[in-house]
Amino acid sequence: MSFIDKLNYYTKRKSFKYGIPFLIMIVAGSFGLQQFSNLRYQYTKKQPVTPDEMKKYGVSMKNRQEVTLESEYDKVKSVDIEHWENKRGPRPWEEEGLPSTAKH
Repeated sequence: MSFIDKLNYYTKRKSFKYGIPFLIMIVAGSFGLQQFSNLRYQYTKKQPVTPDEMKKYGVSMKNRQEVTLESEYDKVKSVDIEHWENKRGPRPWEEEGLPSTAKH
């Protein structure tokens, strides 16, 4: 049998038709996942921003002792959720300061 005859014989087999592409997808997928996992571990090693760095950029941070779950709960508890008004935000295509008078 020549090389062409062997190639024709194997290309007609189901294991060659479906198995080889499947194995190629498995191997290529592992290399693709390796790139994504490298990205994940690359950015998880970053250190958090310190309050000194934040002050340098003009952002004021509260101390950890100032913000507690209980203090935030007290703030939320004092909000009146029974009486509220729905306010429509401006749309990009509307002129600023003018409310839309068109009714649909």
